[in-house]
Amino acid sequence: MKKLALTLALGLATTGMAFAQGISDMDADGTGNLSMSELQAVYPNLTEEGFTAIDTNADGAVDEAELAAAVEAGTLKTEG
Repeated sequence: MKKLALTLALGLATTGMAFAQGISDMDADGTGNLSMSELQAVYPNLTEEGFTAIDTNADGAVDEAELAAAVEAGTLKTEG
């Protein structure tokens, strides 16, 4: 778990994100997963197609592992 948190933190830092504490910073409804609207609050250019690509287990939500993989792969990018 520490390795995943570190990977996520490093990935978010390299994308220029102001926060790097993990999925809970973006999880507005406290489910432990991210909906498309929660991700769009941070990544406003995220499309339905992009969300579907990130949601690799197709459960309709992005978990911490999926988020880390998307950040590492460069799928989620901030503007600027």
